[in-house]
Amino acid sequence: MARAYAELFSPRPFDLTTFPNDEDYDELVLARGIPLRSVCEHHLLPFVGTAHVGYLPGQRILGLSKLARVVEYFACRPQVQERLTKQVADWLETHLEPKGVGVVIEAEHTCMTLRGVQATGSRTLTSTLLGAPRTDARSRSEFLALTELRS
Repeated sequence: MARAYAELFSPRPFDLTTFPNDEDYDELVLARGIPLRSVCEHHLLPFVGTAHVGYLPGQRILGLSKLARVVEYFACRPQVQERLTKQVADWLETHLEPKGVGVVIEAEHTCMTLRGVQATGSRTLTSTLLGAPRTDARSRSEFLALTELRS
């Protein structure tokens, strides 16, 4: 059990790889369906799901695999889904300085499906929108449409 938790709580190290946005690309970059696993900090039971992470580039663009790495980095600790969603968005905003960030996470929490209410099949959805996706209705609609959610 100790080895299992050590593995769950150990993210792989990564270097932030960014590149100059030489072409002034100003459209949404979105990685959909990033698998994630974490552990509920209240019950120490797993939750699993997917993250959809997007950003509107500023002066730099990010190596695409790094979107999944950031999700993994914050998910590898006892966590609540709301905080995880915000941590990914805030990290991208701080390190990339984009024009906007959107993160949506959909997950099944075994602390809710296997115990307590036993709501088998229920999924929890959380979102954090920063910059243009938060303040501009068209950017928000585009992000949510591409994540297959509707505003």
